[in-house]
Amino acid sequence: MTHTHELAPHAGASDALRAAGLRVTEPRVAVYEALGALPHASADAVHAAVSERMPRASLQSVYNALGDFTDAGLVRRIEPAGHAMLFELRIGDNHHHLVCTSCGAVQDVDCAVGHAPCLHPSDAHGFTLTSAEVTYWGLCPACASVAA
Repeated sequence: MTHTHELAPHAGASDALRAAGLRVTEPRVAVYEALGALPHASADAVHAAVSERMPRASLQSVYNALGDFTDAGLVRRIEPAGHAMLFELRIGDNHHHLVCTSCGAVQDVDCAVGHAPCLHPSDAHGFTLTSAEVTYWGLCPACASVAA
């Protein structure tokens, strides 16, 4: 038996694409809507979701859309060490991430100190900072309860 998962419609997919200077196409809208339903999604996860809506969509077309979205500043790409690239629609606030070292679950967390964006390290060593990424590693509640 095949289970289908509905993509949560993102009311402004077409508007968001246009505002980013991108041409609105059905595959791009499908990728954007998949990201709305799947925060911190890998390209493979986005492809699986898009394929339910558009069975002939290729993994390469998903990678192309994700690359275009990233270049246009429409999505944020995160690359936790040892994990596939992940993509999310939450941009512009330099939030951080919690990553489970067991199952790979990812959760957003707001800046730890001060106001977003966290661009005030103890010593910037002369760098002009434009963004910051902090990744906290540990066990998510589900994995921690199994480990206990």
